Amino acid sequence: MSKQRNDETVLRRHHDMGGLPAGPVEQGEHDYAPWEKRVDAILRLLGDPKRRIITTDELRRGIEELGPGAYDEMSYYERWIASITNNLLEKGVITVDELGRRMAEISAAWPAGVEERKP
Repeated sequence: MSKQRNDETVLRRHHDMGGLPAGPVEQGEHDYAPWEKRVDAILRLLGDPKRRIITTDELRRGIEELGPGAYDEMSYYERWIASITNNLLEKGVITVDELGRRMAEISAAWPAGVEERKP
C-alpha cells in the first residue's frame, strides 16, 4: 500500500490507516470488559512516573511492530497487552519461561468459554 506525498510515493505500513476510507465512528460510550480495565490499569502502573517501566512511545512502537495478520485480527486492548508483554520481555522484566508458566496456571484455572470468576 502506498500514498503520494509531495510528488513522491511513500510506502504505508499495515497499521497506517490515515486518509483511507473507513466506516462510521461509533461515538457513544460502551462498557469495558473486566480484562480491558485490567490492561488499562497495568499500563498505567507500568508507565507512572515512579516506575517508568514503559513509555507511550514504547507502547506505540510495540503495537506498530505487530505483523499485519496479528494487528488486523486483534482488538484495541489485545494490541496493548501484546505490546506491553513484548516490551517487558525485551527489558528482561519477565522471561518467556515465567510468562509461559503463568499462562498455563491461568488456563488451568479458567478453561476456555468459562465466564470470569469473581473473587
